Amino acid sequence: MSKRFLLLLQACTVAKVHGQYEGSGNAWSSYNEVMPDTRYTPQLDYRNPRWCYTLSLSDGEATCYSPRGGNYRSTLGTRCQLSCDHGYRLLGRASVQCMPNRRWSGTTRCRQIRCHVLPLIDRGTYSCTEGVAVDSRCDYTCEQGYEMEGDRTRTCLDGGVWSGTEPTCTDKDPPTIKCPPSRVRLASPGRRTTKVSWEPPVVKDTTGALLADVTLKGQEPGSEFTEGMHVIRYKVYDQARNKAACKFIVRVEVRRCPVPKAPLHGYLTCSSDRNNYGAVCKYHCEAGYERRGTQTRVCLFNRSWTMAVPVCVTMEINTDVRTAAALLDQFYEKRRLLIVSTPDYSNQYYKLQNMMLQRAGCGLNLRQVTVIELLGLPPREVGRIKDRQLHPEVIEELRQALRISTARFSMVLLDEHGIDRERFVSPTTPEELCYLVDTYLLEEEERERLEKNTDYCD
Repeated sequence: MSKRFLLLLQACTVAKVHGQYEGSGNAWSSYNEVMPDTRYTPQLDYRNPRWCYTLSLSDGEATCYSPRGGNYRSTLGTRCQLSCDHGYRLLGRASVQCMPNRRWSGTTRCRQIRCHVLPLIDRGTYSCTEGVAVDSRCDYTCEQGYEMEGDRTRTCLDGGVWSGTEPTCTDKDPPTIKCPPSRVRLASPGRRTTKVSWEPPVVKDTTGALLADVTLKGQEPGSEFTEGMHVIRYKVYDQARNKAACKFIVRVEVRRCPVPKAPLHGYLTCSSDRNNYGAVCKYHCEAGYERRGTQTRVCLFNRSWTMAVPVCVTMEINTDVRTAAALLDQFYEKRRLLIVSTPDYSNQYYKLQNMMLQRAGCGLNLRQVTVIELLGLPPREVGRIKDRQLHPEVIEELRQALRISTARFSMVLLDEHGIDRERFVSPTTPEELCYLVDTYLLEEEERERLEKNTDYCD
């Protein structure tokens, strides 16, 4: 074969190979990978401007520099620097070169950088702008009634990690509690107390949870409240031990009439608190005095008393009786008697005793003691109560019934039931008489009234 034929065959072969690599529909432009071809290695030809396929990088950028300069970006020897867009990571080589085998020297791709999926937080949630991609911002929110502690916002960083730390939702809001309104109640008639009731306080938790830990400080609803002001307090704790409290006032008023006064020579016995609404007061007269007027008065709602105030007047003693029994019956359970007997007016014991009795008259009257004098001998004897004369038959019956001698001075002390309690054969001082009456004849109620009137005779 001649030398000219060989050169012509070689030229045709090269022209065919060049036709295979050029054009827009060849297979080399569909992927970014260069595979070695051991079957055939073309000769270097810097005159062909499209030696390698045009390099492109999805989600990235290829910056190429050709040895020929200008717009020759895929000629033989062109070097490209590869970089990824923000949020993407480069996988493969950062620099490739167009090789004589019409392939690039390496492969590269950009993979999106992703942070891990954030876990949900207890009692809260979050929302993100771009999911788990770089620069995605996730904002946390807590459920109603809970406050956030920690970072409210987290951002996905270039390194594939989230900024900040995971927050927590904490219940810091106290519950709400609303007590019933304060109230004023009037005491029940005849009493200084009244029952007061109310509905339980309304409690709510900002989290919506049920609250059962409600405690009361003060009296229970429906109980008896005394006169005055009472503070009722409630408090409640939620599950996080946040506390709320409220209070209200219960005031019990007692309507009162003017304080009743005991009549002169008399005393009162009243129910309840003496002058509160519904109180009943009974008027009593001391022994030796009689009541004129009503016995009972009632304190009304309008703060006034029923009826007029009664008075105690001196008991009318009827001395115009013919028997000792008729005379003594007038004093039964009303007055005590001190019977003084003497054979004549000139008796020294009588004179001394009479002088002391005149000085003790007020004290004896406070102790409901009436003095009866039996003076002289029959038929000229005299019996008297102060200046009122007794019939001779009454005098004789008294002497016989009480065994009073006419021969000497003597005294007999009778209680309010007519029982002989003490006898005296010599004069007795007022102090001794009063001590004897106070110690042995007075009841407890009489002693109390006597103590209140100790200054009456001063």
